[in-house]
Amino acid sequence: MGRHSNEFDRSTRLDVFPTFHKVAGRRVVVVGGGDEAAAKVRLIGETNADIVIVARDMSPALARAAEKARARHIAEDFAAHHLAGAALAFSAREDEALDREVVETARDMGIPVNAVDRPELCDFYTGALVNRAPVAVAITSTGVGPVLARHIRARIEALLPRETGTLARLAESFRETVSSFVPSPESRRRLWASFFSGPVAHATYAGRTDEARAAAQRLINGAADETGFVWLIGAGPGAEDLLTLRAQRLLQEADVIVHDRLVPDAVVAMGRRDAARIPVGKAKGAHSVTQGRINEILAQEAAKGLRVVRLKSGDPMIFGRAGEEIAALRKAGVPYEIVPGVTAAFAAAASAEIPLTLRGVASSLVFATGHDKDGETLPEWAGLALSGATVAVYMGRTVAGRVAGQLRAAGLDAATPVMAIENAARREERSFAGRLTDLETFSARDDVNGPVLIVIGEVVAHAALERAEPLAPHTAPALSVSRFAAA
Repeated sequence: MGRHSNEFDRSTRLDVFPTFHKVAGRRVVVVGGGDEAAAKVRLIGETNADIVIVARDMSPALARAAEKARARHIAEDFAAHHLAGAALAFSAREDEALDREVVETARDMGIPVNAVDRPELCDFYTGALVNRAPVAVAITSTGVGPVLARHIRARIEALLPRETGTLARLAESFRETVSSFVPSPESRRRLWASFFSGPVAHATYAGRTDEARAAAQRLINGAADETGFVWLIGAGPGAEDLLTLRAQRLLQEADVIVHDRLVPDAVVAMGRRDAARIPVGKAKGAHSVTQGRINEILAQEAAKGLRVVRLKSGDPMIFGRAGEEIAALRKAGVPYEIVPGVTAAFAAAASAEIPLTLRGVASSLVFATGHDKDGETLPEWAGLALSGATVAVYMGRTVAGRVAGQLRAAGLDAATPVMAIENAARREERSFAGRLTDLETFSARDDVNGPVLIVIGEVVAHAALERAEPLAPHTAPALSVSRFAAA
């Protein structure tokens, strides 16, 4: 038992201890003239080090890297005196014996040294770097391999906005003031927590640095915004990887997440673990929470000084009733921001390869809903469909027959191509293709239960029809126009 425990303990401990070297204004020597040396110069060039390249000749890639990093080039063969006064040394000579010479010389001089792609010779490792100066994140590739290290770096790059460094510098500028005016450690902890996740951070990430500085001053003066903040966020069509980076970040900052029925659990779960979840799902004919009550919830939670995310399927400004919530927040004096999402029409078009606009076929696009606020089918856009516009109908499955009837009555050709996409961009997505006349029977299908987006127009003939089922059961979805037809 003890032996297995020791083995487990060793497997969960690091073989390296991550540290950061102070290199600003100090000499860092790179020995080598090839592309491997260029890669190291580009990496070190992210710092304020005094970079020195020792090589008789430089490759074009190294020459470009040296110019960008403002590195000095010593066009000589390597000698021990080149390392004098160096903080770090790198050998990229692309020959084991030559690299070993640099390593042994550096060690004799007490200088930490790295031999590129020779971990057995290295005193330290370098890995992928995420630079948000003065904030930095380094990921070593040793043990996990460079491919995984690059993948991890990409994830961290996505999670850390470019303005993270600006926020860190702003915090540093207030550090002494906070220490002087906020003596309690617990009060300082709460202040900094609010600083890095409240209005100060919000304004900084939005590029409004003057507003961020003013918010920081109010925070320090004890005049923090007591009404909290609300973000109206588009969750996209449901696929987690279609959520925007800003939406992901704000979900991690939210104290309260107010979410619709159509937002998948996996997306809601991306929020902070201890954030309160308030479902306000609305389904046709079965509204669990009225819109008025939703408005009240947003204002009430923000009034407690909480950060509230209102998570909506698709984009909040397209049939998401965001206008009513914005009006309520304005009336209550609650600050808010809208974070756009991928709307269903775009997700459906991408999945089904429908070019919503196509030169020579359709140059305008209409977003329409199957119902008005009283539940009636809307006819106003029929004329636009007649003029050749592509029409994307949201929430239209149950009224598909009436929509088709109105369009035909208005004069739209019964053979107009139509496609319906259920659960766009999700694993359970299905597409159905046919003609306008087939749409009249689509609403009666009992095997289609997910959210549906209907696209009507000649552009549908250019979609990926081979993957589609027929709109009307027991009929073929074939359309006469090839998807490869010239526009």
